[in-house]
Amino acid sequence: MTTSATRDGLAGLLRRIAPEVRPYWRTVTGLGVAAVPWAVWVSGPSPATPAFVVAALSGAALGVIDARTQRLPNVLVYPTLGVVGLLLAGAAVGTGAWADLARAGMGALALSGVYLVLHLIDARNLGLGDVKLMLVVGMLAGWNSWQLVLWAGAMPFVLGGVCALALLATRRAGRQAMLPFGPFVLIGAATAATLARLVEV
Repeated sequence: MTTSATRDGLAGLLRRIAPEVRPYWRTVTGLGVAAVPWAVWVSGPSPATPAFVVAALSGAALGVIDARTQRLPNVLVYPTLGVVGLLLAGAAVGTGAWADLARAGMGALALSGVYLVLHLIDARNLGLGDVKLMLVVGMLAGWNSWQLVLWAGAMPFVLGGVCALALLATRRAGRQAMLPFGPFVLIGAATAATLARLVEV
């Protein structure tokens, strides 16, 4: 009975996700194919690799959707957060990396807390979807280190600022233009993680 209920729940979740992804499936698929080997590389590989792979695949979809619609659908963000959290917990159980798991939880709360404050200050340019997404980013960054938490939180603003200045300089956008921030969150976090991995190597 439990297995049947789980299967039905998963099928229902996929039915709700499908309409969000379907219009952009080609782009999402292309990014997803590139994201998987990157996630394996950037995470070690290690027992935490499955969590990074799930986040990378979901991030590919979320980045494209937000770029096209300025929305980060809860139907994608919440399951990603739950699955990533469970996979990291499983990695901690298997390896005894309880300190890493605790830091992951604190990293998630720290980054989402900072972004929530920024959202309350300027909800026009930083939405609640970005705040929720930072729970995932902070969790994965925290599993690695506090330094990566810092860079994963700051890098989106660096990239967003550079992009905004470039658009203004080329007159492709005005001062009042609204840019979706989700792609900068994802690209910024990926950039920070990549740099951290290169330094390790």
